[in-house]
This record gives sequence, C-alpha cells and structure tokens, in this order.
Amino acid sequence: MSAVPGSVPWLFRHELRLMWYGAGTGKPGKAQRRPGTAGLATIALGWLALHGVAWFVVSRIAGIDTSDPRIAVAVTALLFGLMTLMLSSALKSSVMVLFERGDLDLLLSSPLPSRSIFTVRLATVAVGTVAPYLLFLAPFAHMGALLGHPGWLAAYPVLLGCATVIACAAILLTLGLVRTIGARRTRVVAQIIGALAGAMIFILSQVFSHFASRMEARAMQAFAQAFASDGPLGMGSPVWLPGRALLGEPLPVLGVVALALAAFAFTAGRTHRFFVHGLQQAASSSRAARRPAKGVRYRFGRGLVATVLFKEWRLILRDPHLISQVALQLIYLLPLFFVIFKRGELRLTMLGVGLTLLCSSLTASLAWIVVSAEDAPDLLRMSPAPQRTVRLAKLAAAVLPSLAVVLVPLAWLLVRDPLAGLVVACCVTGAVCTAALIVHWCGRPGLRSDFQARGKSDVMTTILELINSLAWGGLAWALSALVEATSDKLIVATSFAVLGVVTVLGFSWMLRRPQA
Repeated sequence: MSAVPGSVPWLFRHELRLMWYGAGTGKPGKAQRRPGTAGLATIALGWLALHGVAWFVVSRIAGIDTSDPRIAVAVTALLFGLMTLMLSSALKSSVMVLFERGDLDLLLSSPLPSRSIFTVRLATVAVGTVAPYLLFLAPFAHMGALLGHPGWLAAYPVLLGCATVIACAAILLTLGLVRTIGARRTRVVAQIIGALAGAMIFILSQVFSHFASRMEARAMQAFAQAFASDGPLGMGSPVWLPGRALLGEPLPVLGVVALALAAFAFTAGRTHRFFVHGLQQAASSSRAARRPAKGVRYRFGRGLVATVLFKEWRLILRDPHLISQVALQLIYLLPLFFVIFKRGELRLTMLGVGLTLLCSSLTASLAWIVVSAEDAPDLLRMSPAPQRTVRLAKLAAAVLPSLAVVLVPLAWLLVRDPLAGLVVACCVTGAVCTAALIVHWCGRPGLRSDFQARGKSDVMTTILELINSLAWGGLAWALSALVEATSDKLIVATSFAVLGVVTVLGFSWMLRRPQA
C-alpha cells in the first residue's frame, strides 16, 4: 500500500530513497542513479559473509558469562565509543540537511507543515547515523541469538535509540550555532566539531599512553576505588545502563527507548519553528561585500610567482567549508606534539613516520585543490605569463603550507638531535614534493565542491598517492632507525622503501597527462 502524497510516510520514504541513492557517492542527499542488480547482489553477499565471520567469532565467546560486571563495563565503553562516531556523522548530516541539500525552500513553500518536514529530516538523520553500525553489528546479534543469547537482539532498539538521541543533540547543536554565530560560520564549526568527536577516541588514547607510564600506579588506585561496589562507578551506577541494555536486560532497554522517544518528540515538537528561522538565516547569509571606504586600490607590485601564490591561498581562505575539510587532517598532528615534547626518550621513528604521512596527505589534498580544481584553467593558459612558472608557483602553493605546519616540530627535532632532524626533514620534504608532482602529472580536473569524493573520480591517482605516502613513511622509519643502530635488516628495508618511491614516480611519469 503506497503512502498518501504529502504525508509524513510519503516524505520519509522519499528521504530514504535519496539517502540510498547517494550512499557511497560522497554526495548524500543528491539524486543518483538507482543501484543496479549487481550492486545489490554484492551488498547482500558481503552481508552474508559478515554473518559467517560473526558466527566464527561468537561461537568462540558464546560461553562467557554476560552477567560478569567486566562485560558490562567493556560493552558500555564500546557503545560510548560508537556514540562519539555517531555524533561526528550526525553533525555532518545535520549540516547537509540544513544547508547543502538546497531543497528546503521548495518544501517550505509547499502545503506541507513545517513540523512534518522537520520531523522527517530528523528521522532521516537518525536512520542515516545508525545504518552503518547496524549493518556491521546486526550479524553478531543474529548469531548470538542463534547460539543461545537472544538478548543480543536488543542491539536493534538500543543502537537506534542511541542514534536518535545523538541525532537530536546534533540538530539542536547545529541550530544553536546558527543562533549564536550565524548560518555561514555554523557550516565550518559544526564540521570541525564533528571531526573532533570522531577523532576523540584516537586523541585520548594517545594522551593516555603519553601519561600512563608516570601515572599508572595512581590511575590504577583511583580506578580501583571508583569501581568498588560502593564507589561512584560500581555496577549499580547508571553509567553502565547502556551496556546492560545492549546485553539485553529488559529495563535498561526500555529506558533507552523511552529516552530516545522523549528526545525525538521534544526536538521535533519544540524546535521546528526555530528550524525554519535557521533556514531563513542560511538563505540570507550570502551578502555582498561592502565597498572599501577609500575606494578600490590596485596593487601590481608583486611578481608572477607571488601573485599566483597569494591568489591560490586567497581562494582557499574564501571557502570556509573547504578549509574545514582540509584542516581535519591536522587534528591527527596533536598526538605527535605530545611525543615531541615528552620528557624522556624521544620516539624518533614514530615521529618521522607520522610527520611524513601527515604532510604527504595534506599536500596531496592541497595540490588537488590548487591544480586539479582550478576554476579558470583556460584563462591561465591564454595569459602571457610563462606556463612553466605558473605551474611551479601553483605547486609551491600546495607544498609550502604543509612545510609550514611541521616547521615547529622539525625545528625542535633539529635542535635536539641534528642528524635525526635532518633525516626527518629530508623525508618530509621529499614526500610533499612527490605528492604534489603525482597530482600535477596524473590528477583529473574536478570541482572544489567534489573535494570529499575526489578519490572515487580518480582512483589511479589516489592509489599512487597512497603508495607514495607509505613508501616515504617506510623510508622515514628505516632511516630514523638507522640513525640509532645499524643492521642489515634496516638497510634492506631502506632499499625497498627507496625502490618504492622511485617506482611510484616512474609510474606517475608514464601515466602523466599532457600539459598545455
């Protein structure tokens, strides 16, 4: 039975269809081609294969006692980790449904009530947030039920309830940011918060490993007191209710479901008018720049290279959305600073590998923006400027920011250990230069709005970038280890890394595209 046109089920089915068509394309919410039979069969076979893996894993742990308090603690920690990842994807989905879809003006001008539109959008964010986790964890719940743990089927209501609460929090946070800082800045801030939420587990693990050696005894004592039967984190604490719900205890499951329904009803019923107001702010956020008080002044004192450099950097700075996407890679630089300024032994090999991989990835992204996503390539080709100089300046615009990012840690390393610092500096410089050259030789033209989906439109270049990063990372590890101690195995590893770098450059040169 088909839903009545204009009803909430009809609109929700349309949203789910758009989400399904846009799955895996990097442009969720935009109309895409219907998935073919081969694609559906591949997904079905992969899901069945995951059931086989789940049966193998669950059969090995089926004999564990789920009433053990340690199991509830571990499951709760896992669920909280998943919720941080859910918050990341929910914030991105909230920005997408509020700002990037571009269809809300049409919907709000239709006879559909704004409350229905907002309710459907909120439900879509919740379903889109929980879908990948259910796809992966549902086979384990199914196998657990078959092997004598029917309570594991509570994964369905618990995960959906957690995703609903997270989706409500993401929508409320997005609308609050709109009211506080405006719709234009909300796009950038919400994406950065989402990325920080997704990377929080990694950052906290690195911070804890940094301090664990000095605070291990004190931390173990504090944990023992907190986890005691009469402590604040004993098994009677409500902190462990989500884990107990995921293990199938009825009352905690009902509590999660009730909390999700209450959060959904409150968010949908109390904020849909502010949702419309936020949309109106988004629609009116683009405004013309003010005319300079002293008139327009033209400055022609810069040379060609400086002009191209500042032109590329200015275009990137004028696109906050693009800045937020590129800057997310810098989040993973934070744990490296803990390693650099750690008192005691300096982990040189890990530092060299981390800086090399980070700078190579960042340079490849910037090179794609500067070279492949050039907005006016024909204008540059027709200009009287030497094309070789223009190309070199554009590559420099991609390389220099990456080197500037690691300037402080490299300077610190050079002062502390000159030979090791020189090795890492050479590897970082080589990695960023070769990454820019690969994009320059092999990158396909694209649009800046396709930044997130660039890897799917040019698979070969993406593979070459990845192999180049790994080769330089391996070379940085081998050379850094050779600085501390010489061995035949390290010499062989260095030789293989150098061979990998040369091979990637050779393939990139053979696959290069003709330059005008």
